[in-house]
Amino acid sequence: MVQDPAPASEHAGYKLLLELGHSLTGAHRPEELYRIVYKGLSQVLEAGGFFISLYDEARDLATVVFQMESGEEREDPIVYRGSDSHVIRTGKALRIDDNLESHALMTVGDPDSPTTRSALSVPLRHGGRIRGVVSVQSHAPAAYSAADLELLQGVADLVAVAVDAAWQLRTGELRRRELERVQEIGCLLADTLHAGDVMEQVLDAALELLQGDGAALWLVEESRVRVAASAGPIAVPVGTVLPLEGEVVRRVMEEKASVVLDDAKDSPLLPESARALIQARSALLVPLTAGDEVLGGLSVGTRSTRHFREDETRLLQRLANHGALALRNARLHAELQALSLTDPLTQLPNRRHLQLHIGREMAAAERGRNLSGVLFDLDNFKGFNDSQGHVAGDEVLRAVGRVLAEETRAMNLVARYGGDEFFAVLSDTSLAGADYHATRVQERFARDPFLSARGITISFGAAAYHNDMKSAEDLIHAADDALYGSKGMPRGGERGTAGSGERHSGDAVTEGEQ
Repeated sequence: MVQDPAPASEHAGYKLLLELGHSLTGAHRPEELYRIVYKGLSQVLEAGGFFISLYDEARDLATVVFQMESGEEREDPIVYRGSDSHVIRTGKALRIDDNLESHALMTVGDPDSPTTRSALSVPLRHGGRIRGVVSVQSHAPAAYSAADLELLQGVADLVAVAVDAAWQLRTGELRRRELERVQEIGCLLADTLHAGDVMEQVLDAALELLQGDGAALWLVEESRVRVAASAGPIAVPVGTVLPLEGEVVRRVMEEKASVVLDDAKDSPLLPESARALIQARSALLVPLTAGDEVLGGLSVGTRSTRHFREDETRLLQRLANHGALALRNARLHAELQALSLTDPLTQLPNRRHLQLHIGREMAAAERGRNLSGVLFDLDNFKGFNDSQGHVAGDEVLRAVGRVLAEETRAMNLVARYGGDEFFAVLSDTSLAGADYHATRVQERFARDPFLSARGITISFGAAAYHNDMKSAEDLIHAADDALYGSKGMPRGGERGTAGSGERHSGDAVTEGEQ
C-alpha cells in the first residue's frame, strides 16, 4: 500500500487560499486569473504539469484555456469530449498516484516529455453546474496527498467564482462593443449601394468581432455556390466554386441553420472537395438570408482548433442578416441603374449611358488619346416599319442591336441613340479606324441572313475628337453632320473632322485601329 507523502502544510494551504482570494478579486481578465492560480499553487504543490479547462455542457466539449509544462506556458488550445473526463462526468475530485494512462484524465506536454505519473484533478463548480477542471500533474509517482486534493478543490472553488465574475465582466464589455459595432455596421451598410463595398465591410467586421483568421461570403448561383468575397490570411480564394451538395450546404440552404465545425479539415459534414480547399482548422458558417430567400452563407475560420460559442454564432448571424439586406438592396440598386442605362428593346446602352461614357472618354482624349465616334442610321426603316408593322420593326431593331454589339470591341461602346439611330464610341481609334469599323458593320449587314432578307442596310457618319469639342454632344453632332453629308443632306457648317458612309480611298487602316 502506497503511503501518502507529507502533505502541504495546513498553514501554507490556508495562506495560499487567503492570498488567492485577495489576488483574484483584483484580476479582471481570465488569463490573468489563470496565471495567478498557477503561480500560487506551484509554491505549495508539485506542478510539473498544470491546466485549466472550461466545459461547454450543451456541446459536451471541454477546452483547455491555460496550460503549463515544466514552467513554460503553452498557447495551443486543446479540445476534448467532456463526458470522457471522470471529473466532469461525475463532478468529483480525482487523485491518481500512478499509472495515469489507465484513467480518463487530460494530460499536457509533448510526447517526448518525461512521463506524467501522478495527478490531482478537481471540478470547477459554480451555480450548481460543472464549469470546468483544474489539474496539477507530476512526473513522480504518489506526489500528492489527500490534503493536497482538498487544498486544490478549495482553490478551484475560488477560481470558479472569480472566473465567472471575470467572464461576466468581459462578456458584458464584449457584448457592448459588439452591439455598438454591429449597429455601426448596420448604419454603414444601410448607406452602401455597391455590392462589393457591402461584402468588404461584412467580412472585416466578422474577422474583427470573432477574432478569425479567415472569412468568406458564399453566394448561390444556380446549381453551385461561389466565393464572392473573402478576407484574412487563410481566406478561400475569391471565385472558388463548389457544388450544392453535402450536409453543411443542406443545413444552411434548406434548414437556414448555422453550422459549427470544430474540426473542419476532417468533418464528414463537408464534401471532400471542400475539405481540400479550406485551410481553417475550425469554422463557423451561418446562412445569408433576406426574408425567405437564402442568398448564400457567411463563414469564419481559425488556424487552430476552436469551439465557437452560441453567443458567437448569434453575433455572426446578426452580422449576416445586416449584410444580406444590404446586399439585396445593392443588387436592386444595380438592377435599377442598369435599367436606367439600358435600352429595353435592343439591350444596348441607351442615350443617357452614351453621354456619360463619352464624357469619360473625352477626358482621356484631352490628354492626347485618340477618340472617334460613328453615328449609324438605318436606311428607309420608316418605310419598312409602316409597311410591315411595328412588331416586325422591333424584330429588325433587335437584330441590328445584336450585330452592332457583336462587331464592337469590349473596350468600346455602342448605344441606341434614338429611333433607328445608333452611336459607337471608339476609344484609341483614329478617324480612319472609325471609317474602317463602320464599313465592316455595313458588310456584316449585307451578310446577315435576317437583315439582308428584309433589305435592311445602314449608313454612317464618322467623326474624330479635336480640342474644340467641349461636350459629348459636340462629337455626336460632328458625326451627325457627316452622316447627313453621306446621304446628300448637308446640315449647317462643318463641326469637326468627319468621314461618311463612303470608304476613304487613301486611308491605310489596320485591324488594330478599329
